[in-house]
Amino acid sequence: MKRKPPPAPTLISNELAWFGYPLLLWLMFFMAAPLFLVIALGFFSRGEYGGVEAQLTLENFHRLFDPVYFTIFVRSITLSLVTALICLALSYPMAWAMASASQKWRLYFTVGLAIPFMTNLIIRVYAIKLCVGMDGPLQSLLTWLHISFDPYQISQNQTLVFYGMITSYLPFMVFPIYAALEKFDFSLVEAAEDLGASQLKVLFSVILPNTRTAAVNSFTLVFVPCLGEFVIPDLLGGAKTMLAGNLITEQFLKARDWPFGAALSLGLMTVLLVLPYLLRRIFIPKAKAAA
Repeated sequence: MKRKPPPAPTLISNELAWFGYPLLLWLMFFMAAPLFLVIALGFFSRGEYGGVEAQLTLENFHRLFDPVYFTIFVRSITLSLVTALICLALSYPMAWAMASASQKWRLYFTVGLAIPFMTNLIIRVYAIKLCVGMDGPLQSLLTWLHISFDPYQISQNQTLVFYGMITSYLPFMVFPIYAALEKFDFSLVEAAEDLGASQLKVLFSVILPNTRTAAVNSFTLVFVPCLGEFVIPDLLGGAKTMLAGNLITEQFLKARDWPFGAALSLGLMTVLLVLPYLLRRIFIPKAKAAA
């Protein structure tokens, strides 16, 4: 007589699984439902006085390819990519210094990077704006040195936007790379140096292949919020810097064109899904093969 096989072990009991249903309902109500609402809103028409008319149209999505809006999307993608690349270039030396430091100094470095997260983003951006704004330290120093400058140009420009984005999102890049380097086998570096490898050879042949997965993940962590950022470009770039996040905000709050704002949001979400997916498809399989 054959015995029945024992039941498969379960990690969570049936009684405990019931606690997951409220969470599932919460996700559906507060995340899935608004997303479907935005998708549906993109196919509606704008009313004569800024309302929403239940008249189906594809005109909102056709407007995405208008040269004016398409240029803003390209500018936003370029700024996000450049910001993420600069953060990546700065993060490896910082993460390497943290991983190779003593336990005491690792704590100091970690706390130093975590302190900005304890301050609101608006306060940090306004601190930068006050430093370069009217009667700020920078303009006062330039005046004292008798260096001519345009006070409006120096207080709102593209360079400030880059600076604000990099300083705000640099920790998102440093911590994942630091976590990978902390587990890194430093004897591989010593072996490569004993074989005559230069510092650049060690970097590109030993360190990067073994930390590429963490680099791609941290690159995604920086690129995604940068692409939808609107506070930093608005405060530090002014009217000179219009990005996708600012454009969507203006469509919803100022132009009162909710259907077109929803279409812009869907276009931005598409970019946020496609580009990180391509990065992972290109780099992470190579990292696994090299590991």
